[in-house]
Amino acid sequence: MPVVTIAAEGAVRTVTLNRPEKRNAMDSLMLQELAAAFEVTPPAEERVTVIRANGPVFCAGLDLKERGEGGPMRGASPIEHVLELIEHYPLPVVGVVQGDAIAGGNELALHCDLVVASTEARFGMSLAQIGLAPTWFLAKKLLEVGGPVAAREILLLGDPIPAERMHALGLIARVAPPDGLELTAQAVIERLAANAPLSLRAMKALLVREMAFRDEIAHADVDALVDAARTSADAREGMAARLEKRAPRVEGR
Repeated sequence: MPVVTIAAEGAVRTVTLNRPEKRNAMDSLMLQELAAAFEVTPPAEERVTVIRANGPVFCAGLDLKERGEGGPMRGASPIEHVLELIEHYPLPVVGVVQGDAIAGGNELALHCDLVVASTEARFGMSLAQIGLAPTWFLAKKLLEVGGPVAAREILLLGDPIPAERMHALGLIARVAPPDGLELTAQAVIERLAANAPLSLRAMKALLVREMAFRDEIAHADVDALVDAARTSADAREGMAARLEKRAPRVEGR
């Protein structure tokens, strides 16, 4: 069974995470299939792509079991390529979030152009709680969509944030009760699909390009700090504790 399914109907293409038994945690196969879904050139009839997920959880982030088996991770996160493809996809991408979007799942949602979420959904980056830190690429998205105050709340505290609070902070576009999620999402999708396609492409490119200035800021020293956290004993302990459903014993080493 594919871990990502793709369906096209008229102007709308839907990409669905399909690993509900693993809370849609992104393993290497899912990342490959997501990348393939956004490496394509949109056909003439497409106006909008929707990212959804099967099951009660939108996405629990990267598969910590697979990551732990691979040892300490250095260099670029394997999710970054996927997120960059989504961010630079020529047409608007809408995330429909029916349940929790945590860590990499949070980033997956926020790299969509517009997010419509259920009031039952929570968003968060619990990296500080398990000894990890986001890369420059991942952190800058939080600054872009929420600003420094929201980014600090999400990253430094690490606690899940309800969808309504995310909406109040300006990180997501719409929030609806579970029984109204589909109607709310459909209204956004239909509005996008009815808009002028050349305008959509131009505006998407404009918005992405105008936010690209942060890539030019020197950050090698910050990368070194992030890498030290991601390869630390605390990170190994934190990931093991999360898999074992216990509190981690972090010691700053």
